[in-house]
Amino acid sequence: MENASENVKSEIETKEQAVFLRKKISLFRAISLLIGTIIGSGIFISPKGVLINSGNVGTSLVIWLACGILSMFGALSYAELGTSIKKSGGHYIYLLETLGPLPAFVRLWSEFIVIRPAITAFVGLSFGRYIVEPFFAPCQAPVLAVKLLTAVGVSLVVYVNSCSVNWTARIQIILTFSKLMALGLIIVPGMMALAQGRNENFQNAFNSSSVTLDRIPLAFYSGMFAYSGWFYMNFLTEEMINPERNIPLAIISSLIIITILYLLANVAYYTVLTADEVLASGAVAVTFGDRTLEGFSSVIQILVALSCLGAITGGLFAASRVFFVASRENQWPALFSMIHIRHHTPLPAVLLMYPLIILMIFIGDLYGLLNLNSFPRWLFMGLVTFGLIRHRYTHPDLHRPFKVPIIIPGIFTVMCLFIVVTSLYSDPINTGIGCALTLSGVPVYYLIVCQPQRPAMCRKALYLFTVKLQMLMKVVQQEIVTY
Repeated sequence: MENASENVKSEIETKEQAVFLRKKISLFRAISLLIGTIIGSGIFISPKGVLINSGNVGTSLVIWLACGILSMFGALSYAELGTSIKKSGGHYIYLLETLGPLPAFVRLWSEFIVIRPAITAFVGLSFGRYIVEPFFAPCQAPVLAVKLLTAVGVSLVVYVNSCSVNWTARIQIILTFSKLMALGLIIVPGMMALAQGRNENFQNAFNSSSVTLDRIPLAFYSGMFAYSGWFYMNFLTEEMINPERNIPLAIISSLIIITILYLLANVAYYTVLTADEVLASGAVAVTFGDRTLEGFSSVIQILVALSCLGAITGGLFAASRVFFVASRENQWPALFSMIHIRHHTPLPAVLLMYPLIILMIFIGDLYGLLNLNSFPRWLFMGLVTFGLIRHRYTHPDLHRPFKVPIIIPGIFTVMCLFIVVTSLYSDPINTGIGCALTLSGVPVYYLIVCQPQRPAMCRKALYLFTVKLQMLMKVVQQEIVTY
């Protein structure tokens, strides 16, 4: 009996000392991570993008609601995938399991070369602008100052993600409350003004002469960008406590809360500001704060900046797991499936995206980065939900703890592909660049990933280089299987 208890104790101690990604994401942390990641710069900047492309106030509000419903359809589909396919990795692992290695690798490649650097740079530049502009008001802030501060903020986020999962989760909870405070400072004054009868900006809200159908897909891009992030929980499946229960609960509850908040925030904007004032504003939330909070408008700027920082934190936290899983699946260099021996974080995968993010911060502009990123992101979301439909028929006996009606992934797939195709017509330059960068992953896959045997000299050089970096970063392969 004593030997048995000693063996159990020894096994527990061995597991505590082992290097692997621990299950540290509870339901509360999951909801905080999702809300904190979804509410980034989008609701504070995207209203202008939605309005300018939708043509009028009424259509823009309909698009905000439609984006929320469409996001919910996608979220429900991903919840089914997350509870039936137990691996982390989100889009990548679902494409690998449902449509095969080529689409999975191209999605991985686009995450590395386009999606993650562009989206992080976009949100980061929003952070930099909101922090710097108060110091130069009423003049415009120097572009270089905004970019330098953005680079500092992103560097800080990368450092925290590299050091601790617990600290990343705690910081995300704090930043989530700052986002909700920022939205509260917009919604409450707006609803008070509406209650006082200020509804003149909603008269003739559906002016059909101002609507151009070819611009509607770009309006959806801006709106869907503000909702994007509901899929990040699927990147962390192996680190979730009780994923079969908590993934659907976290995704659904977070999206319901955010859809309501976004609609209220937009109604508040248009109650206080005219459509022309929204279009003329470089940062809608700041213009709103100047009008309603007078001397306290800088509070909104600080809270919005913290909101952007939270979105970057959650995005990098989740995206690093994609490269970690891809390396484990032998589609990415082995170094990126290694974990820090003390911090238990996928350090190489976290650091991988840093150089390209910094590059895009210094060469990119806000709306160009948004459209550049949107093509591959929504293309592959549509392919993932199409893969779910296919997976239903190829694996009919697979246990699915959470299952949605087939019409839901069907509608989401059609809408994603429709938006992607029509956007090539609406903004051919940025969308075309995003398309070309995405498709560049196809030759990379066949030239590098599919090579059955590399020359011995190349293998030896790669092995030595990996060992050197492994020693420098103090990382090792995961010692316990977590899926």
